[in-house]
Amino acid sequence: MDRFAILALLNARPGKEDEVEEFLKSAQPLVAEETGTRSWYAIKIGPASFGIFDTFVDEEGRTAHASGAVAKALFARAEELFATAPQIEMASILASKTPND
Repeated sequence: MDRFAILALLNARPGKEDEVEEFLKSAQPLVAEETGTRSWYAIKIGPASFGIFDTFVDEEGRTAHASGAVAKALFARAEELFATAPQIEMASILASKTPND
């Protein structure tokens, strides 16, 4: 079971909502190349609120993802796309239900 996670909460700048959505969709192929990232979700919470939730078996996978291509692109465009700095939370998974459980 995956025990490690990252939750990133993102608030789009006014007028940048579509760009944030496209940015998140464009990140999927980059994440697909990461062997340590077991699951990855880009989500829309509200009109200007977005998030990313990823899971990992171990700390090494989480660390690799946190310093990978998507994280670098996210922070490189943060001032342009987001009203506030991305809120990044390192989380521990206590329980889950997945198709493999």
